[in-house]
Amino acid sequence: MRPLRRLPRSADVRPHAVPVSLPSPSPSSAALVAGASAGIGACIARELASRGHNLVLVARRRPRLQKLADELGAEHGVRAEVLGCDLTKPAPRARLAGRIDELGLQVDVLVNNAGFATNGPFYKADAERELEQVRVLVEAPVALTSAFVPAMVERRRGAILNVASTAGMQPLPYSAGYSAAKAYMLTFSEALHHELKSKGVTVTALAPGPVETDFWEISGWEVAGYSFEKAVPRPAWITAEQAARAGVKGLEKGARVVVPGWGVKAAAAAGRYVPNAIKLPTIERAMRRR
Repeated sequence: MRPLRRLPRSADVRPHAVPVSLPSPSPSSAALVAGASAGIGACIARELASRGHNLVLVARRRPRLQKLADELGAEHGVRAEVLGCDLTKPAPRARLAGRIDELGLQVDVLVNNAGFATNGPFYKADAERELEQVRVLVEAPVALTSAFVPAMVERRRGAILNVASTAGMQPLPYSAGYSAAKAYMLTFSEALHHELKSKGVTVTALAPGPVETDFWEISGWEVAGYSFEKAVPRPAWITAEQAARAGVKGLEKGARVVVPGWGVKAAAAAGRYVPNAIKLPTIERAMRRR
């Protein structure tokens, strides 16, 4: 007589084994893209629209947002709504969820992309600008995630794409605030990835290296006295379209961290094995302005 096969108990079923990825679009769902007016954010919006996702585009520059919304709505037949919002301010930020409810949409996809970078010696920095950077790069993503992830968990359906940077993979002298903020975004994203994957919600951190946008010109970054664009070898650069495509594909696969570009990915991986005591003097000399 063959022994009876033991039926698995509920405790034996591992919920994290269920794959989670980018939810399928529906008429009542939308992707909220914060920082969508240009660069990577606008390109992520295009990637999501091409997959049939309705959009809620958020940034301070409303005219740019409206132009993008009109373009994507016409090209892909999706609903594209525009909400102007200063993400550095708690009150307007807190009203976003209610404003989206009034549109009759639920947020199934959240993209935290808004940002800018300070640079130069910290002791010479504008303190308010440094604090504003923390509000945009750290406080705003935490607030938006806190606002929308509970409903995602309740529905067991959702995806969050946080735009970080390889700058967050090590301290950067003369860009202390920016690298620290991006390090927070990486750690926050990786922790949430594991915390939420058994709840039907996937979280991916997109960590590109140099990207061809107006970001660097606006921030005024320099390396060894040269503009960032001239100092960094061209093979290390990728386009905003490439960064966005890699991020959304990573979200579809349920990836934890995505570093686009083989060269940058290899350098980032190798850098993890070099102690900061060795890396930092070299980085400091490179980043120091002449």
